[in-house]
Amino acid sequence: MGLSTLSCSGPSSGKQDKHMKASSGKSCPEFVADSAFNYIKRQCEFGPRIPGSKESDLCAEWIKSRFESTGCSVSEHKTQVTVWDGTSMPCRNIIASSNTQAPVRILLCAHWDTRPWADNDPDEANHRTPVPGANDGASGVAVMLEIARQIQIQPLKGIGVDFVCFDVEDMGTPEWIEEVNEQETWCLGSKAWSEEMRKTGYNPRFGILLDMVGGRGASFAMEKVSMHFASDVVRKVWNTAESLGYGQFFQRREGGMLVDDHVNVNTIAHIPCIDIVPHYTDGPSNFGPTWHTVNDTPENIDVNVLKAIGQTVLQVLYNEDN
Repeated sequence: MGLSTLSCSGPSSGKQDKHMKASSGKSCPEFVADSAFNYIKRQCEFGPRIPGSKESDLCAEWIKSRFESTGCSVSEHKTQVTVWDGTSMPCRNIIASSNTQAPVRILLCAHWDTRPWADNDPDEANHRTPVPGANDGASGVAVMLEIARQIQIQPLKGIGVDFVCFDVEDMGTPEWIEEVNEQETWCLGSKAWSEEMRKTGYNPRFGILLDMVGGRGASFAMEKVSMHFASDVVRKVWNTAESLGYGQFFQRREGGMLVDDHVNVNTIAHIPCIDIVPHYTDGPSNFGPTWHTVNDTPENIDVNVLKAIGQTVLQVLYNEDN
């Protein structure tokens, strides 16, 4: 995840009921965390997904094929963006839509690119080594792919879901560069997409951004930009998580105010969008010990975190259905 502040396989997720209901709301399929974990591993097998690279192109085609296999209509928003050093870079935002005839839409989004430099690694020798991006990039896409698979099995009737994979999120200014307005160098794919959506009038009911949603020891606080633009959506998601028994992950405490893709979605596209993003209270970073390091690998993913996020978001979608 390329964000900054504004001011080995995991354990088995265990056997679950095929449908979640009762106090959590309407009948909902099971989110299979092991399936999502396998999607993370597959993305990482391509290597770092640096925009414009061969690895990025191969992974993009795989992501598209996986969404297509769930019955989604898939397209791309392609453009060029200018990164921190003035270089022009290709950008591929991948869009997959379920139940395309439904006028009521929900937006789910995540970034799929990976950072070219592990510039937060404790070993300075790794600072120019690409980040593997298991959590920071692959986890959000993996959760969306598993949600799309479950929606195909138990279709939503009255709403459609648009899944957007943002590119060039993580090309923000490297840590070793000083005196640059780094806030404007992150999240370039979502900026370009949001500008396009403002022109088209795309108007989903709300959006949920999934960023770094599989790290070991992760918990998720109420991020401040999300609370400013879409506090009702934050409360909807946190209440749903609590009703499902995931309150230890979705904690009722204040998080940071972050530069992430949801800022562009809110301020440019004018879509109320929240950020489900970890907020660690100890360690070297609020984003967890593997953030922007060479240790952001599948071995440091926890399927129990994936389960909590994925099941909660699935339940929110089914509760919105007519």
